[in-house]
Amino acid sequence: MENNVITKLEDLNLVDRFLFDEVMEDTESYEALVGILLEKEVHLLSRPETEKELRVSPQLRQVRLDVVSMDWYKEIFYTEMQKTDTGNLRKRSRLYQAQLDVSLLEPGTANFNLLNDSCFILIAPFDIFGKGLFRYTFEGTCRECPELKLNDGAVRVFINTKGNNSEEFSQEFLDLMAYITASTDRIAEASDSMRLKVIHKNVKKIKASEKMGVKFMQKWEELVYAREDGRAEGKAEGKAEGIVEGEALKLIRQVCKKLIRGEVADTIADELEEEKAGVEQICRIAEKYAPEYDCGKIYQELKMEN
Repeated sequence: MENNVITKLEDLNLVDRFLFDEVMEDTESYEALVGILLEKEVHLLSRPETEKELRVSPQLRQVRLDVVSMDWYKEIFYTEMQKTDTGNLRKRSRLYQAQLDVSLLEPGTANFNLLNDSCFILIAPFDIFGKGLFRYTFEGTCRECPELKLNDGAVRVFINTKGNNSEEFSQEFLDLMAYITASTDRIAEASDSMRLKVIHKNVKKIKASEKMGVKFMQKWEELVYAREDGRAEGKAEGKAEGIVEGEALKLIRQVCKKLIRGEVADTIADELEEEKAGVEQICRIAEKYAPEYDCGKIYQELKMEN
């Protein structure tokens, strides 16, 4: 395993997805987190769901949301903890929004005003947008008339724990930013925030749980096995692909040698005992590279067409 992989539950911080999901299953903890991030009071109607899967149909891509819940006003809060920058988080948030919206209405519902208001929150220890802000809030606005809001009930919030506009936020918010990546007693005890202390109490409870320790180790082992299986599968696929490429290049070389001798596709196919359509395709592409017949380039074009 890589040196930066954490293998002990007690070494995890809130930025680590396993600990985040387990902590946020607690209603008070999730209320506290969302309340601090949005700087308002949040009261949940339902217990948070973690690792909730959404799929429109078996043929389409599913999404898995870290934490989802609803408040007293039927607004949906769904929150993602993202430790690494995958380079696609803006588009991912769009897909998550779409999947969530589709799941909120029963089939055949004609009144789209029944859609719940929703707030997507992505928390990351890096700056997706590069502006140095702790929080980026996106709502639909009109390009031609910026003061005009779309007011469709959808909000997307991106949290950067490494922001530098501290003067714009409460100390409670700033304490949480520090706590997310270093979930220690020292940071929690130094804060005056009761909501942060609620979160920390649950963090300590989970880290001290033998049951959670076993669950984490099982999860960790599953990831190890999945990576090993992935590497083995990748090697097998690479080997198979190499065999296919080698056979294709061999055929291309044979065809090109016969083209140099002035033979035509029908004759070449008969002599090599290959399908006529395949040989004709190679001959057609090879014409571009006559008289040198670059077999590598012919293969790449052949691969693109097929």
